[in-house]
Amino acid sequence: MNKICIVGGGPAGMIAGIFAARAGSAVTLIEQNEKLGKKLFITGKGRCNVTNACQIEELFTHMVTNEKFMYSSFYGFDNHTLMSFLEELGVPLKVERGNRVFPTSDHSSDIIRALQYELRRLGAEVLLNKKVSELILEEKRQEEKKAPANKIKGVRLMDGTVLWADKILLATGGLSYSATGATGDGHRMAEEAGHKVTACYPALVPLVIKEDWCHKLQGLSLKNVSAKVRQGKKVLYEGFGEMLFTHFGVSGPLMLTASSYLTGKLKEPAELVLDLKPALSEKQLDDRLLREFEANHNKQFKNVLGSLFPAKLIPVMLQLAPIASEKKCNEISKEERKAFLGLIKHVTMTITGTRDFSEAIITQGGISIKEVNPATMESKKTEGLYFAGELLDLDAVTGGFNLQIAWSTGYAAAVAMSGMQA
Repeated sequence: MNKICIVGGGPAGMIAGIFAARAGSAVTLIEQNEKLGKKLFITGKGRCNVTNACQIEELFTHMVTNEKFMYSSFYGFDNHTLMSFLEELGVPLKVERGNRVFPTSDHSSDIIRALQYELRRLGAEVLLNKKVSELILEEKRQEEKKAPANKIKGVRLMDGTVLWADKILLATGGLSYSATGATGDGHRMAEEAGHKVTACYPALVPLVIKEDWCHKLQGLSLKNVSAKVRQGKKVLYEGFGEMLFTHFGVSGPLMLTASSYLTGKLKEPAELVLDLKPALSEKQLDDRLLREFEANHNKQFKNVLGSLFPAKLIPVMLQLAPIASEKKCNEISKEERKAFLGLIKHVTMTITGTRDFSEAIITQGGISIKEVNPATMESKKTEGLYFAGELLDLDAVTGGFNLQIAWSTGYAAAVAMSGMQA
């Protein structure tokens, strides 16, 4: 019987274990935490955005890094196949705004429980509170120039126990959410097996803003704003959606997505420009301001902004506005009105950095995909060694796409390791 050892009990490791066991392999899954799916448990604020219900071709457009690598695995096990698989395991799903898919119960624990139950039903051995210290490799005779130099033999645990295996899958995750045990051990073991690990950065992570007025808006959420991030004349990101102000800067889906396009590029500050009224053209917004000022011509400027902005935003807009707050509306010049219009369309902040891995949803960077077979997830350096999930240099924006990378690569590895038909 084919002996498979999986290191890491996250989504990639669990799904690989299930399909390898279904194919008749003897599966041992090793997890360093006291339970499986510890990071999965907290994803989507505990609701678990398991995937995205978009058309399969759209999956690629939402990837940030190395989307072409995912062709085989996305088509081999796509988002709709995953949804059917989870529902067959007894977890009903629902689709929300942006095609985000959640368990109907809104409990990530239901996903983890179903996967655990299936692993147990199939007879997979699950070792909790066990940490792998190193891979055990055997040097191969080089018969071909490009053939793997090593062959996997097993793993050694921290307590000295050796587990022998025909195939090993590393699915230990990246560096994000260190509270769940993310240490980068998988990257270290991959490097010891001859693999290159690209520079790693926190991604889908809140942004740090220089301006004090931004911090005063802590807790304010804005919907339907557009954002542009640029360095000099170069636009690094443009998007539309929801954001949140914090005590250090900005967060929320729009800003988290923006962060994935900034990693490694913030050695110099970047400019974040918000359009607070993207649905209105400058002409439409000017007409709106003109109507407001005419309807309230005897009121002071500071008292007519309630219909334009949330209450918490008004003091900041007054601070930034080129119009004295005590000025009566009938005294505001056309030039002042146009300048205020420009502010609404171009609220500008300075991004000085991102928060660290402890607040990042994912890791950008990882094991170089050039050294991994995209169809099988097998190492090109070590025979019998496979990789899946966040450990690899693959990442996507928010919305369930990163979890789909984990499910799809885990399944691809299971197919290849167990020799089953895809």
